[in-house]
Amino acid sequence: MLESAGVAFAVSVPGVDEESIKETLIGKGTDRASLAEALAEAKALAVAARHPDTIVLGGDQVLVCEDRLFSKAMDRDSARQTLQALRGKDHTLISAAVLVRDARVIWRQHESATLHMRNFSEAFLDAYLTAEIPDVLGSVGCYRIEGRGTQLFERIDGDQFCIRGLPLIAILGALRQFGALSS
Repeated sequence: MLESAGVAFAVSVPGVDEESIKETLIGKGTDRASLAEALAEAKALAVAARHPDTIVLGGDQVLVCEDRLFSKAMDRDSARQTLQALRGKDHTLISAAVLVRDARVIWRQHESATLHMRNFSEAFLDAYLTAEIPDVLGSVGCYRIEGRGTQLFERIDGDQFCIRGLPLIAILGALRQFGALSS
């Protein structure tokens, strides 16, 4: 998304234990939006420690359905279970982004979208998984809205960038604010 928007960047793997952070914060009763922001912040801080004097963007997305928090599927079977759990229901995606410079958070934002998944057949699910595995394993909902995943839905309420994982318009505004993009 950043590349398509004309933003120059480099990728650096943060190496944070997301599941441990989730367990700790959920145990403390952290709300889902704050959880997404905390994960994005942990990633940005980890990378910023290796890149001083650089604006670092960390992002994360959480998916909530019927108060259940979902994690990324690791294989075809867990992807099937995720999609079966979401089938015929509404779920919320919360995408968060945090900008860090010199080990200090300078900006944060989260946005949410509600997706209404249709009640698809097992035959459709089998065909979908055959076509989309392994590509959808990197997505918490096991779909890519910019591709075949669109067929899973009856209705979508929210920004496409939020659904794809970043509050992109807000990020671009913040990068302009901090002089990283021309205004």
